Amino acid sequence: MSDNPDFHAPESQAAGMPAVVSSLRQVYGKAGVIRGTRALLRLNQAGGFDCPSCAWPDPDGERSAAEFCENGAKAIASEAMDRTIGREFFAAHSIDELLAESDAWHDLQGRLAEPMLLREGATHYEPVAWGEAFAILADELRGLASPDEAVFYTSGRASNEAAFLYQLFARVFGTNNLPDCSNMCHESSGLALKESIGVGKGTVTLDDFLEAEVILCVGQNPGTNHPRMLSTLEAAVKKGAKVVAVNPLKEAGLIGFAHPQHVAGLMGRATPLASTYLQVRVNGDMALFRGVAKVLAERGCIDEGFIAEHGSGYEEYRRLLDDTGWDDVEAMSGLGRGEIESLAGLLAGGGRRVITCWAMGLTQHRNAVATIREIANVHLMLGAIGRPGAGLCPVRGHSNVQGDRTMGIFEKMPESFLASLEKQAGVAVPREHGLDTVGSILAMHDGRAKVLFALGGNFVQATPDSGFTEAAVRRCRLTCHVSTKLNRSHLVHGRRALILPCLGRSEDDAGRIVTTENSMGVVQASRGRLTPASEHLLSEIEIVARLGETVAGDVGKIRWRWLAEDYDRIRQWIEAVVPGFGRYNERVREAGGFYLPNAAKDRVWHTPDGKARFSASPLEAVAAAPGRFLLQTLRSHDQFNTTVYGLDDRYRGISGMRDIVFLHPGDLAALGVKPGGRIDVTSHWRDGERHLAGFRAIPYDLPAGTAAAYFPEANVLVPVGHVALGSNTPASKSIEVSIAPAG
Repeated sequence: MSDNPDFHAPESQAAGMPAVVSSLRQVYGKAGVIRGTRALLRLNQAGGFDCPSCAWPDPDGERSAAEFCENGAKAIASEAMDRTIGREFFAAHSIDELLAESDAWHDLQGRLAEPMLLREGATHYEPVAWGEAFAILADELRGLASPDEAVFYTSGRASNEAAFLYQLFARVFGTNNLPDCSNMCHESSGLALKESIGVGKGTVTLDDFLEAEVILCVGQNPGTNHPRMLSTLEAAVKKGAKVVAVNPLKEAGLIGFAHPQHVAGLMGRATPLASTYLQVRVNGDMALFRGVAKVLAERGCIDEGFIAEHGSGYEEYRRLLDDTGWDDVEAMSGLGRGEIESLAGLLAGGGRRVITCWAMGLTQHRNAVATIREIANVHLMLGAIGRPGAGLCPVRGHSNVQGDRTMGIFEKMPESFLASLEKQAGVAVPREHGLDTVGSILAMHDGRAKVLFALGGNFVQATPDSGFTEAAVRRCRLTCHVSTKLNRSHLVHGRRALILPCLGRSEDDAGRIVTTENSMGVVQASRGRLTPASEHLLSEIEIVARLGETVAGDVGKIRWRWLAEDYDRIRQWIEAVVPGFGRYNERVREAGGFYLPNAAKDRVWHTPDGKARFSASPLEAVAAAPGRFLLQTLRSHDQFNTTVYGLDDRYRGISGMRDIVFLHPGDLAALGVKPGGRIDVTSHWRDGERHLAGFRAIPYDLPAGTAAAYFPEANVLVPVGHVALGSNTPASKSIEVSIAPAG
């Protein structure tokens, strides 16, 4: 908890010299000048390695010598640390002592150096040989009453090759329990887009941004979460595009961008980005786009030819628009009719070259799927899909979360994938749908799941309802995490626990390449160049292969160790199973990689009726009871997902603290709390209350009646049952809370 609050007015621009200074301080301070410089010069370069941070794509053509952003630099600084922790560290620190430290402290300790085991009843981890670790896993997994008592979690860091081998192991073992981080972020996007346009991915490339007339950035904060997007937006603005920001909070990265590789940017001169900034009410996005669609229909600003040839369900949707009243649209969106009409006019006048981007500000609501389908409705009305400068752009968070899904990391892969996998492997694979992330938490909590194996990630910190989730994990017989750094999930454990240290993406894996897929469907090679932090590290691929060899054995056509010896062999299997990967090994070695097919971009709709489908969902928005607030969780600038690099949030004016809640100044005054004063927060759900005590109240420019707090600290307030309908994604962006001065 912070004792001396330090906050000031938020910034009005992102990047510039402060970003350069921050990047170099992080990299050289953690990795050293030589190792750090080598890492930066190889980051996102042809022949180098893909950034382990966000999934924003690299340019198709020429790349700059510094093809990274501040958060990418922080991520690589964390991974490239030359400091390691092993048996001496864990002998000196008990589990309870480590639990008392912060996430930022955990990250600073260094790279995990050797496998570690926590025996039942022990207070300290101890070293364990790799062979014994796999024997323990085999003993626990083979001892289960059913394969479905095991959960195999994946983060978006795993390469395509590791992910494919991992899902193959889980299915050969006999389960589809393959939850992943996508369940908690863009699952709503994938489901909504699959229903609307037949493809659960975006439909644009970087080149489309340079041809767009209007770019909507909705429910996202690129300045913190994917900063390289800012240079794309700047280039689009300079070519005449209008950027519209739709977000409850005013965020520096959407206001102005000082390009850190340009002299003007280094001198602090920023390019204004958003020409319009709509501070929509929390969970008011569906109402906003419904209002836009209503205006477009009433004014006849629709592409009738596109709708006639490609659309279905428009007449029903049009009747819904006619029945929608402006009072509801304004009340739910928090915006005036004039603002909505102006936005509709801008879209209609944009030559139908409109791109809509979004992130978790849309996907983590109860009505997230319906909201994203409403955005698709607007694009279908304009015919703004499948033409240059137009399309839908869900901006993925983790660097290969989209690739993991393509590789089969999903609890309910389609029959076509499973049949191809079965044919290639020569082994029967299960068809019954498995558990997603929320389902896995519930299964662990009630004893249906007894082993948690996590390939990357920080499961305990990434998931909702912290108290409930921690209790669930502690009921497991074994928890095992494949990791590069210490995190809280190693400390909230089952009866026994294993930590298996792996190579980072930046580290040399015997000269071999792996591949990833970015937000725009580009598959590219990644080759680590740094000397591994420890001689005891294994690649994720080798860990999975040895797990398969020890637990399942060589079965059917599968020879685990043979596959892992040469990653080209795994890619040959991927080519045989996953559509779009023809000549995989050849094409991925070409500069820039290759694009996967995207049927919707070609106006081919893989929907039941072969048409792009309008959605006629009832208009709704979450509303807090009188006197209560809607709270959303968000990241600080000094973190990526659950990895916290420091305690500052430079763009929002926060220094040295994370135990804070942002509130409208008027709400702060009404509560009788001074800026920086302590408050208690209680969330309300049908199963009861959850509490967060003694946080600092910080005044901020956001709509009255709303609040924001950092993830993962505020996850304790997110009920495990409060999820998006259809996608089951935790609704972390619209939590009903009451707030009072600290008692």
